[in-house]
Amino acid sequence: MALEKEDLGALSPDALTPAATEAKVEAVAQTKAAMPFGKCFVSALLAGAFIGFGGMYFMVFLGDPTLPFGVQRVVGGLCFCLGLVLVLCCGAELFTGNILMLCGKASKRVTWAGVLRNWAIVWLGNLVGALLALTLVYLTDLQAMNGGAVGEAFVSVAAGKVNLDPTTLFFKAIMCNVLVCLAVWIGFAGKTIVDKVVGILLPISAFVACGFEHVVANMFFLPMGLLLNSTGFGALGAITAGGIFYNIALATVGNILGGALVALAYWYVYHKKAA
Repeated sequence: MALEKEDLGALSPDALTPAATEAKVEAVAQTKAAMPFGKCFVSALLAGAFIGFGGMYFMVFLGDPTLPFGVQRVVGGLCFCLGLVLVLCCGAELFTGNILMLCGKASKRVTWAGVLRNWAIVWLGNLVGALLALTLVYLTDLQAMNGGAVGEAFVSVAAGKVNLDPTTLFFKAIMCNVLVCLAVWIGFAGKTIVDKVVGILLPISAFVACGFEHVVANMFFLPMGLLLNSTGFGALGAITAGGIFYNIALATVGNILGGALVALAYWYVYHKKAA
């Protein structure tokens, strides 16, 4: 039987247009809002672990303090891309990317209750997944690599994050999720694994290279930094539980705002009302 015209379109390797991507984001928002608690939580747990694995790869690279600054930031950022590649290509629920559900809310395809329920479950699941990844990584003794330089890098990065002033931290979080949501948007537009991976690389490596604040990544970096700091890495007391709470709370709010800017801008430009 000959393929119908719409079947040929479905098999086309071309990426979705911006308007088609926006429509897809709305449809995905409906699916996410209706996802059962257990499946949503486990999927979020996986995403938290995946981002932790990206953080692990990033920190191994930073464990060589002899590298030039630019090389550390750019190549380290590319290493961190592992996390979002796993999230988008393997399938998992990531809090920062799910801010794009606001497209569905703006079109009244999902309710505030559905959006906030998803965000709450996914945020908690991401935290549990990040802590699980932290535990697994710690037990591998990764921090001892390069004579302990990897552990020192963990503590140095975490200490810098918990000591940011509120204004800087807030705007770093906004900028972070602008780039993350643009990467996720590209992922929705892509039709192949190659599309998704290549599309992710520049936005994600850019936010890492610039030192922006991603709440889920920080769920991995900061507790790991605290744990290692308490076991002899870095200056004692460089990281505190209060500092972690401060960073996570403000990064969460900033990430929501950054993602909302992307979601609502693209909804305004490309949303098409039903005939």
